[in-house]
Amino acid sequence: QVQLVESGGGLVQAGGSLRLSCAASGRTFSDYTMGWFRQAPGKERENVAAISWSGSITNYADSVKGRFTISRDNAKNTVYLQMNSLKPEDTAVYYCAAKRSISDSVYYTASAYTYWGQGTQVTVSS
Repeated sequence: QVQLVESGGGLVQAGGSLRLSCAASGRTFSDYTMGWFRQAPGKERENVAAISWSGSITNYADSVKGRFTISRDNAKNTVYLQMNSLKPEDTAVYYCAAKRSISDSVYYTASAYTYWGQGTQVTVSS
């Protein structure tokens, strides 16, 4: 079992920044590909960013490229999502997710991930 706890969400004005953190416990963090997803009311959960277990491979949704940065600190068992130039359409509940992966790969679909955090609300006002 892997337990994931997100933090760092909140209310921010358009153009502002937030940094989300996801602390993992329970297993060897560096065995896991990590992903950030978000879900807005009435919409499907979508992948925002993903990072391989080594951190050498990252991937972003087109809607956040150039604004969001995913990173991880395997010594601290934590993955981060730095969000800059936030827009009202970024408003959603943000979830981190973990998938054990032998290969140093990233995954884009929610169904690929095994463990999920409880989510943290991000609200961007216009």
